[in-house]
Amino acid sequence: MSQPGPRRLAVFDLDGTLSRHDTYFPFVLGLLLRHPARWPRAALLLIPAVSYLLGRLDRGGLKGAILQYLFRGMRHETIRRWARQYAARVVPGRLFPEAVAAFRAHQAVGDHVVVLSASPDLFVPDIGHLLGADEVICTAIRWDADRLDGRLAGPNRRDHEKARVLSQLRARLPGLPAIAYGNSSADLIHMQHCEQAVYVNASPPRAAELTRQGMRCVRWR
Repeated sequence: MSQPGPRRLAVFDLDGTLSRHDTYFPFVLGLLLRHPARWPRAALLLIPAVSYLLGRLDRGGLKGAILQYLFRGMRHETIRRWARQYAARVVPGRLFPEAVAAFRAHQAVGDHVVVLSASPDLFVPDIGHLLGADEVICTAIRWDADRLDGRLAGPNRRDHEKARVLSQLRARLPGLPAIAYGNSSADLIHMQHCEQAVYVNASPPRAAELTRQGMRCVRWR
């Protein structure tokens, strides 16, 4: 007998939605702490920081510049070793218990569960693997053979890019209603294209407004 197909497409943001806090900067800091010879390079971050403040560099460019200035040339296995350790710290210790429960509930009924994050593919796939996600879609980082380049190898998975990814998922999984979980204004762009949406830890004014619009708002601790 064939198994029933997934009932819904469930799309989870990572930072601030599944996880209590940002995952990118703790990963960067942890890698620096393990390779203190790289610390002097931190002074160079003033260059992309100023460019970002002046509007000459977007969020994705800043993210890639941080990795490039600090870790360019680092071997793949060195980064992978820390990524595996880091993911094991995040799951489940740095995730909202309510988020994990929601994630597991979707898995239990056969939904197609996706982690969709703007954080880089240096560690997000490891987090998704530990959660048992069906797919992980995140920001790709460039490599030069087995050495890190650090710049983005594709679009920053944020804002309208998440809406584009959602459209692609729907095309591959036709007929599945979608539910999205997010926690920021940027997430609202793709969440508003779903049959259901759950906004995590909105401020009281935003929660009131989103509730009037028919969106479910939850408080996870």
